[in-house]
Amino acid sequence: MMRPDEPSAGQPNLAHRLEINTDIARKMLTGFIKDEIEKIGMKRAIIGLSGGIDSALSAYLAAEALGAENLLAVRMPYRTSSPDSLLDADRIIESLGLPSLTVPITDMADPLINQFPAMSSVRKGNIMARLRMTILYDQSVPWGGLVMGTSNKTEILLGYSTIYGDSGVALQPIGDLYKTQVRQLSAALDIPESVRQKPPSADLWEGQTDEGELGYTYADVDQVLYLLVDERYTVEEVIDEGFAGDFVRGVWRRVKANHYKRTMPNIAKLSRRTIGHDFLFLRDWVG
Repeated sequence: MMRPDEPSAGQPNLAHRLEINTDIARKMLTGFIKDEIEKIGMKRAIIGLSGGIDSALSAYLAAEALGAENLLAVRMPYRTSSPDSLLDADRIIESLGLPSLTVPITDMADPLINQFPAMSSVRKGNIMARLRMTILYDQSVPWGGLVMGTSNKTEILLGYSTIYGDSGVALQPIGDLYKTQVRQLSAALDIPESVRQKPPSADLWEGQTDEGELGYTYADVDQVLYLLVDERYTVEEVIDEGFAGDFVRGVWRRVKANHYKRTMPNIAKLSRRTIGHDFLFLRDWVG
C-alpha cells in the first residue's frame, strides 16, 4: 500500500526537497501563533476542528502556544459528514484537553440548499464552508479569541478554498507548509495515526476527498509546486525534471487563475494614495 506522502508510480521522486526540520518549524509556528494573538491584546483563539490532519496540526500547535485552555475547538457537522471525522475530532479534543463546542449546520444550510434543487455539490460545499466561518466568528465574540485558519500552502496556491469560508480567518499558521510537510510535522507531534493516514477531505459531502476533486495526489502536486514557487523554476524546467507537461501546465494555470483568492479585493485607483496601491503598510502599524 502506497503511503500518502509517496509520489505516484511513474512520477519523479523529489520528495527529499520538501523535507523540513520539524523542531525548528514547531518552534517558529508556535511563536508565530503566540505573537499574533498577544500583540493585539488577546490570549485566546478559536478553531474549526474537522478531524482532518490540517486542523489537528493547527490545534496541536495552538494549544502548545497558548495553552489548551485558551483554544476553543468547534465541530460543525453536516448530515452527510463522516462519523469517523467526528470521532477523530473527539480524539484531538481529548488528547489535548481542549474546551469544545458542537454546532450542527444541517438545519442552517438546508433551507437555502433546498430552494435550488439543481444546486451542484460545489455550491453546497461553499454554503457549508461559509456557514462554518459565520459560526466561528460569532463564537469568537463570547470566547474572546481570534479565528485561526487551518489551510496549508498547497490548498492556498491551488485556490482549493472558499472565499469568506475557510479562507476568511485572522491568521493562517500552517499556510507556508505544503501538505507533505504538514504530514512530516504531524508525525513529529505524534498526532494520532488515524488522523494522519486517512484520505484528506473537506467533508463537504458524502465520499468527498481533496485528491478526488483535484485530480492528482498531494504528494505529486507538492513537488511541482515546490519547484515552481519556492525554487522559481519555469514550467519547462519542471517538465525537464520528468513531470508530465499537461500536469505541470495545468497546475500552473490553476495557481495563476486563483491568485485573486490570495489577495485582498482590488480597489480601483482614483486618488493619489489608494489603499493597496500606494497606501501600503505591513499588517502591523508602526509609529
